[in-house]
Amino acid sequence: MAVPEIKDVERGEIVSRVEGLGNPLLKKVADQDDVEESEINESYFMALFSTFVAVCGSFEFGSCVGYSAPTQSSIRRDLNLSLAEFSMFGSILTIGAMLGAVMSGHISDLTGRKGAMRTSTCFCITGWLAVFFSKSALLLDVGRFFTGYGIGVFSYVVPVYIAEISPKNLRGALTTLNQLMIVIGSSVSFLIGSLISWKILALTGLAPCIVLLFGLCFIPESPRWLAKAGREKEFRVALQKLRGRDTDITNEAEDIQASIQALEILPKARIQDLISKKYSRSVIIGVSLMVFQQFVGINGIGFYASETFVKAGLSSGKLGTIAIACVQVPITVLGTVLIDKCGRRPLIMISSGGIFLGCILTGTSFFLKGQSLLLEWVPFLAVGGVLIYIAAFSIGMGPVPWVIMSEIFPINVKGIAGSLVVLVNWFGAWAVSYTFNFVMSWSSPGTFYMYSAFAAMTIIFVAKMVPETKGKTLEEIQASIRRET
Repeated sequence: MAVPEIKDVERGEIVSRVEGLGNPLLKKVADQDDVEESEINESYFMALFSTFVAVCGSFEFGSCVGYSAPTQSSIRRDLNLSLAEFSMFGSILTIGAMLGAVMSGHISDLTGRKGAMRTSTCFCITGWLAVFFSKSALLLDVGRFFTGYGIGVFSYVVPVYIAEISPKNLRGALTTLNQLMIVIGSSVSFLIGSLISWKILALTGLAPCIVLLFGLCFIPESPRWLAKAGREKEFRVALQKLRGRDTDITNEAEDIQASIQALEILPKARIQDLISKKYSRSVIIGVSLMVFQQFVGINGIGFYASETFVKAGLSSGKLGTIAIACVQVPITVLGTVLIDKCGRRPLIMISSGGIFLGCILTGTSFFLKGQSLLLEWVPFLAVGGVLIYIAAFSIGMGPVPWVIMSEIFPINVKGIAGSLVVLVNWFGAWAVSYTFNFVMSWSSPGTFYMYSAFAAMTIIFVAKMVPETKGKTLEEIQASIRRET
């Protein structure tokens, strides 16, 4: 029987025969016609491990975002905060994140992806300690601002790092782990925040920071960043580690270097270059997806879920927040599985349709309550609508815009373009989270109907403008976008 040939995981080209690998495990697997399983075990380990370390930053992101929902009543009671003061505490996270987003591209380009993650971690640790020791609104807000700055950088560098280290056939799933860990982090905050004090909950935010700082000592830097920085030897060592010691990286390394060399002859990217024809389509796609992601209302609903359920007629908001936590995680896992099977575009459009339905149901529940109609149905419609909303957001609109953002920009503008996209995202998050309580006071049904309109617009935009990136290398994606411009 002919001995099967191993294919390079990134380029899909034959690199060697099994006899030449000198690995008894692979020979045994070849004899059993099960080469694929061995490739995963041998070639993907470091990429998977590096992703696990990086998404500790995503878990920290989720912990910060989910902190305010279960702690709203206890913080207001213990520190005697008004609704406006707590709204400032909830939304100042996004102000810090906007500043972090502005600087994230520069930091990651200057210090590397690992250096940016270390910087973020230090800010988050400082912020959580400030929240823990706070006795007034001032120190509480300072701590929240610092954690916001940290996750603003995380929100850019984690998906970019994962996209740059991943084989193309795993890139979608691995990058989606960013959103999965954000969801798990916020869900853990929802669950344990209902059981412990807000000060102890702040201390739990230190755990992912410690794991991340330790893990960064054992993972390689992004090979694409190393190549761009001219560190040829380190670039090849990092790429070899990520693809496995027995994998021929020659073709992939040449493609990465050729792409970077082609970009290096261009002048250094400036903010005004983003409106040029060469990059405008990528910028429009990235910015618009982030606008839609935020203006379907996720941060308003997520930050103030407990109070929203109480307004809808539930005796306690804790049950609703626990239900959200239980729904988010399995649905996001499903999205991780589907993204490289179904593609990015279908997942966003299906997700937006679910968000539209969830908003309509929740808005209708508040409308019926205001009109004193079918009052026994109001809590069920509200909880059902929010859970449909959360499930739909988690499967598509949550993770996919970040995946696409990490894929569509050439590396010479990735820093500045990525910072712009993340800044827009966090500005939208601030606008929604700060105004949510006030808009709900104006018109609860109108708030959710407004969010449903943005969900409908998302479907139209994706159908018209967003390309499918499944199964393509980063260089292929960016070349195809340039051809369509």
